[in-house]
Amino acid sequence: MEKEENQNNTPIDQNQELEKENTESKENLDSTNNQETKQEVKEEIKEPTPKERIAELEDKVVRTFAEMENQRRRFEKEKEDAFEYGGYSFAKEALNLIDNLERSKHVLESDDKLKETEALNKTIEHLDIIKKDLISIFEKNNIKPIESLNKKLDPNFHQAMMEIEDDTKEPGTIIQEIQKGFTIKDRLLRPSLVGVSKKVTKKEEKTDENQENQENK
Repeated sequence: MEKEENQNNTPIDQNQELEKENTESKENLDSTNNQETKQEVKEEIKEPTPKERIAELEDKVVRTFAEMENQRRRFEKEKEDAFEYGGYSFAKEALNLIDNLERSKHVLESDDKLKETEALNKTIEHLDIIKKDLISIFEKNNIKPIESLNKKLDPNFHQAMMEIEDDTKEPGTIIQEIQKGFTIKDRLLRPSLVGVSKKVTKKEEKTDENQENQENK
């Protein structure tokens, strides 16, 4: 009887041992895999060395100082422009005073009743004095008139309003100033409105030749 029981129990014990061994092997394998995975993660999340940290911080400091320097320069430029050109709009509006003086002078000179009178001469004289005083005040504040007559047209300072036929001047020469222009420091306040010379057209040249031929006949 005992032999039979031993024989019956042996296969069960062997199966249990096999299962236990398999379980242990599986646990060992899982443990090994976990350790390898943790090691890989540690390698991926590898912390920077002290030298790398210092280099990174130095780079950040350099960038910060560069940005601060750029901001300082922008602020200085804006402050300088505000100081030098802060009266730009006021100066541009003030030029209307000179324009109005010129218009008043032209109206008075065109009035037939006032022509060649003492009153007209004195009035024109006073208007010229006021105009000179205004220009003097402007110049003290770096607002200067643009010289135009008998100069070549410069698009940076002049605006051509008309072309006038004139063979005595080179084409593009300013021979009439309609409205005086001004600059403030190195900036254009307003351009001079001018008339420039151009060559006489061939049609008119032919007409002159025909008139000469008829006179000769």
